[in-house]
Amino acid sequence: MSHPLIPELLQLAQWVAQPLDLEVVAVALHTHRQPMVLRVDIRNPKQATGLNDCERMSTALESALDSADIIPNAYVLEVSSPGTNPHLEGDREFAAFRGFMVLATAHTPYEGKSQWKGQLIGRDATHVTLSLRGKIIQIPRSVLQTVELTSK
Repeated sequence: MSHPLIPELLQLAQWVAQPLDLEVVAVALHTHRQPMVLRVDIRNPKQATGLNDCERMSTALESALDSADIIPNAYVLEVSSPGTNPHLEGDREFAAFRGFMVLATAHTPYEGKSQWKGQLIGRDATHVTLSLRGKIIQIPRSVLQTVELTSK
């Protein structure tokens, strides 16, 4: 289950990213760490996302977060890029992006659908599991063409 602050944090991050010509791929709040960690993944749609993009976003978002005072406790801000390839492929990527929004696309329709957009819960040997607004769905890996990170 996603943290209740995520929608507000995502909206703020998107607002900050827009004038920087960046896209927010995902926002996660890791409350099990001390201090908690706010991770924001960004993408530069015009070129490969670089360290400069992450620095610009981090500086602007830090200022906006301080002004908005959304997070009541101490936190660490991490701004990074999910990489140049938004497609998740290996077990390590599926584990690293658990809790992030993904778009799963099937090459063969499954239960009348070819696409699902939801929060990644996990992947095992036979299924990819997503949360679609709280409803858990397991999609057979055999019908999936791609699973990729997406925003919102």
